[in-house]
Amino acid sequence: MEHTRCLIIGSGPAGYTAGIYTGRADIKPIVYEGEQPGGQLTITTEIENFPGYPEGIGGTEMMADLRKQAERFGADIRTGYIKEINLKQRPFIAKDDHGKEIEAETVIVATGASAKWLGIESERKFYGEGVSACATCDGYFYKNQPVAVIGGGDTACEEACYLATLCSKVYLVHRRDELRASKAMQHRVLTNPKIEMCWNSRPSEILGSDLDGVTGIELEDTKNGTKRQLEVTGVFIAIGHKPTTDFLAGQVELDEQGYIKVQNPSSATSVPGVFAAGDVCDPNYRQAIVAAGKGCVAAMDVERFLQEN
Repeated sequence: MEHTRCLIIGSGPAGYTAGIYTGRADIKPIVYEGEQPGGQLTITTEIENFPGYPEGIGGTEMMADLRKQAERFGADIRTGYIKEINLKQRPFIAKDDHGKEIEAETVIVATGASAKWLGIESERKFYGEGVSACATCDGYFYKNQPVAVIGGGDTACEEACYLATLCSKVYLVHRRDELRASKAMQHRVLTNPKIEMCWNSRPSEILGSDLDGVTGIELEDTKNGTKRQLEVTGVFIAIGHKPTTDFLAGQVELDEQGYIKVQNPSSATSVPGVFAAGDVCDPNYRQAIVAAGKGCVAAMDVERFLQEN
């Protein structure tokens, strides 16, 4: 059985940054990239809000840079994913998708969270060409343009309020006749003159072309089935995220949404020697720069833990 002082599960900004820092600390980590090497940023177009890239950079290119940097400092980066892990005693025993077993003194979980999608074909077709799951990431591209936000919870309302500061018009599309968001957030939305509610509505089609990207959205009335179209250039899906924690099988304490609970300001979880970083423990910010910072925190926590144990 192979042995490592630190097993990093997941890539993306958190996993690769953790690999950079543990590598520089001569911990010689093993990093499993997961089913989507580089994480969600590899399916975005251009990233303009990550410090150090004044002209912006493609998500895939940025993750390739981080990967090379981690490898430079000795991180053993592997394709594939960790299928199961036993965290009941140290050293921890993990098994990858090929059945290989690894014994790890410490573990950093950086498996991220994925957006929940509507499940319509045109949504996938226009992802990155007018369809987004992050207003903070992509809202600037739709400055002074009309957009639609899909959802009715706090996240959807926050996205709508943020977009209202940039866009000419924001349609908030909700399948019911009342919002699920907190009363304070509802008040912000319902009193904002740039936000128009589309009650009892669900998207049936996202309209557009290969040349122009998204040009509109078709809504179906949830009560009578009638359809109408709105002219928008952007559609923001805000119906929630799902953290990638199923493989932990309840061995680490999670919150009610399935995110790993950490002992802020550290990255320590409920299991000594197990740390978490990035979107898998962050239901609030979900930004690349935050994930990278938390990857650094986790790596430094690992270094201290190994010194003390």
